[in-house]
Amino acid sequence: MESYLIFKTLHLLGVVLFIGNIIVTGVWKVQADRTGDPRIVAFAQRQVIATDWIFTLGGAALTAIGGYGNVLFGGVSLDTSWVWLGHWIFLASGIVWIGVLVPLQARMGRMARDFAAGGPIPEAYWRANRWWLAVGIADTILPAANIWVMVNKPAF
Repeated sequence: MESYLIFKTLHLLGVVLFIGNIIVTGVWKVQADRTGDPRIVAFAQRQVIATDWIFTLGGAALTAIGGYGNVLFGGVSLDTSWVWLGHWIFLASGIVWIGVLVPLQARMGRMARDFAAGGPIPEAYWRANRWWLAVGIADTILPAANIWVMVNKPAF
């Protein structure tokens, strides 16, 4: 039982870091972008990348380690409907993050280095930023849905 509680704690800590960073990063980046100040926008863009590697990736790792540890030590099968669904929602969120958001952030980061000293922010940056925001909002729905699945444990 002690191992189960350790993994459950890791899982919950991971979820808090993961979804907390996703939501907070979006909010403060939007606020930074609204200033239109190239130095602030560039700084915020660098911080999005840094916090994603630390908190989103770190939170995802703890979520996965804790979740699969719970399965191993909690006597629940991966074939259990809510575990299976939660697993696939988590993977889908990761695919969107790695396949769409990370490349957008990298491209925006390269552009931000060019205007960080106060130069004009190019329209290409704002276009990429709109995509990042739209996809990011959509990708936030997946972990929020996953919280619902983990709490309600639907059977199907």
